Amino acid sequence: MIPREGGLHTLLRFLQKHSKHGKIGPFSIDMIMKMTRLILDTNYFAYINKYYKQTRGGAMGSAFTQVYANIYMLGWEQNLIEHQASKNEIYGRYIDDIFMTTNESYDVITAVLQQAQKQDVNIKINPTISNSVNFLDITIINTNGQLTTSIYYKPTADPYYLPYKSDHPHNIHRNIPYTALVRAARLCSNLHDFHRERLRVHVFLLLNGYRPHFISNHFQRFFQVNKADILYKYFDDNTYAKLHRQLLYQTSKRKLEEQAMKNEPVLFPPVLQQRSWNQRLIKYLIPNLPDDDP
Repeated sequence: MIPREGGLHTLLRFLQKHSKHGKIGPFSIDMIMKMTRLILDTNYFAYINKYYKQTRGGAMGSAFTQVYANIYMLGWEQNLIEHQASKNEIYGRYIDDIFMTTNESYDVITAVLQQAQKQDVNIKINPTISNSVNFLDITIINTNGQLTTSIYYKPTADPYYLPYKSDHPHNIHRNIPYTALVRAARLCSNLHDFHRERLRVHVFLLLNGYRPHFISNHFQRFFQVNKADILYKYFDDNTYAKLHRQLLYQTSKRKLEEQAMKNEPVLFPPVLQQRSWNQRLIKYLIPNLPDDDP
């Protein structure tokens, strides 16, 4: 849970570091801090016919809360990032899940994590130190210094895809087998795990009403489009390695759009432009406010 004042101090430092002439887009740092306080100080919820005000953290599911938490975590993790960089090791974080590699002893890396834990009592670390770990939707295994990845399923995961008989445009159903294999080829670093995932996807699709001929056609389309037809019938490690790298490093449409924005940033993006209130709405609302007098 993010403490109010600690979170505000971290946000202020972040804004000061990344602002241009004291502004982020069209907004001054002071305006952003005021809006942040407004959001944090007006979180209320009801429980058993009573209203409560939230004094720590932010509202679950709020777009602001996720950004705010990421900025807070960015400040907290700097020592870990510097430690990993000095050892030429990997460090990655997605929201509250962290992945690190190390060649140090168990005692040394445990001490590093304990030190990170002491930095902030509001952040609790539950480390898993092993040659095999689950991170997000992949399993990562260290085999003699070589990292391999495969798709991870939680024990409670259901074999669910969008049912074939659902009332959706047909192109959505056509893309499900294709994109499932794209995901498998990206996340499975070896051919054996890819084929195992391919069989799993095939069974899951059958369970959700997809016809065998339909599945086979779109699986074959995947291999043809990605110039890996041989893998449809045979095990060829070299062809799969090429396919894996090709799809793993393929730039998505969303990434291309993000890169374009970084290369030519919009100083005043539409979403941040200030807008005037509807005057008629204001005139309607103000006279109907309840009186302050009892």
